[in-house]
Amino acid sequence: MITSNTTPEHHAIVGAGLVGSLLGLMLAQRGYKVTIYDRRSDPRNSKALEGRSINLALSDRGWKALEKAGVADRVRKIALPIKGRRIHDHSGNETFQLYGVGDQCIYSVSRSGLNLILVEAAEENPSLEVKFDHVSTGYEIADKGDVSGVKLYFKNRNTILHDRIFGADGVFSVIRENMTHTNRFDYSQEYLPHGYKEIPMSPNTDGGFRMSEDGLHIWPRGQFMLMALPNPGGSFTCTLFAPYEGEESFENIKSDEDVHAFFNRHFPDAIPHLPTLIQDWNTNPVSSLCCVKCHPWNINSRVVIIGDAAHAIVPFFGQGMNSGFEDCTILSSLIDEAVPTSEADWKSLFEEYTRLRKPAGDAILNLALHNYIVMRDKTADPKFLLQKRIEARISAAHRDRWKPLYTLVTFSHIPYAEALAKGEVQQAVMNEIMATPNISEKWESDEIVERAIKLLDDYDSGISTIKNPASLLSTDA
Repeated sequence: MITSNTTPEHHAIVGAGLVGSLLGLMLAQRGYKVTIYDRRSDPRNSKALEGRSINLALSDRGWKALEKAGVADRVRKIALPIKGRRIHDHSGNETFQLYGVGDQCIYSVSRSGLNLILVEAAEENPSLEVKFDHVSTGYEIADKGDVSGVKLYFKNRNTILHDRIFGADGVFSVIRENMTHTNRFDYSQEYLPHGYKEIPMSPNTDGGFRMSEDGLHIWPRGQFMLMALPNPGGSFTCTLFAPYEGEESFENIKSDEDVHAFFNRHFPDAIPHLPTLIQDWNTNPVSSLCCVKCHPWNINSRVVIIGDAAHAIVPFFGQGMNSGFEDCTILSSLIDEAVPTSEADWKSLFEEYTRLRKPAGDAILNLALHNYIVMRDKTADPKFLLQKRIEARISAAHRDRWKPLYTLVTFSHIPYAEALAKGEVQQAVMNEIMATPNISEKWESDEIVERAIKLLDDYDSGISTIKNPASLLSTDA
């Protein structure tokens, strides 16, 4: 539902990235005047959006937000369906692991292409303006005397007064940094010991894909991995995730010979598809992976943060964009329900948004960290693959009782925290099942399926011997 807003409020969004552009469109659709400010130059006149080329995995939560904003059809034109993982072992053998059942799949989309669609859709609304080359340096709440609102400061530009500020300026958010000076604002930031480097894979000589385009290609190698997602036009975006330091790490790949040796040692079947490997390696930097937690996500009725500014995560569950888009869905729904007309209304609305989304942000951060372990360590592990086959049988026989964790996160809209809790219980059940003597010989029996459901029922009824659900961050999970 789009509400009709007759108030003269003028809201500011800092950040014209994916989440900021989508939120701006949603606010304008609800009758608010909106200005989005971005530190970059206009991407339509420059290469401002290039350089961050990790492809994005668009799934159900993200599609729901795009549908609500009325731009899903535009995005479908640049989205490629990805049905599962294609795992490459050391010998060059490839196995396929479906993500879901039926037509369930995720979609590979270009970050820059999607951002352009959202910026252009936002600017089509007469109530919305996007201003590039505006470097925000912070804000000051001004609710004294005749001045009421938030002063937004810019480098080498005038200060602008707005009714509210929505910080969508990413992992290194200026708005969030300003919020840290507020009493009782909690903030933590953690870098992974791993980084990533982009290595583009061009189309083959006839313009087609060099590998199957229906899967996320993964070369899992324990403490590191290579990953590839397809793009429209036949190319792939390849990404090496590896430790900064250690025996097999970025610090020990110094020369062109080191690069060739590393890829020949670990990804020999990928080398024929990377004709410009050395040039790309020397051109593209190693980028860091950072997680952010903070609380609360709002300062009274005047300032609120959203997306990576509130809950930056690592990219290993493909939910960074989807969780940010879900923030927009929840926030716009709260506006639809409350139709705020006073500062008290906005304060209550922002506090409810924080209450709902903070647990979700923490949960998806933990889930993303867990999935990195799965992708680099587990996807080629025979024991893990056997567990997945057993889980698929349980789910097929009892769809109302058992949904795999990936399905709960990617193909549903239940809160991330609830998905995490369900996943931990199911992992505890599977730990019991996998401990069954000769499980590799018995796994296809109905007895195993029914035992798993009995263990789940016992847990739900409070009579289980499983006292503590398994932590998904355990290396055994």
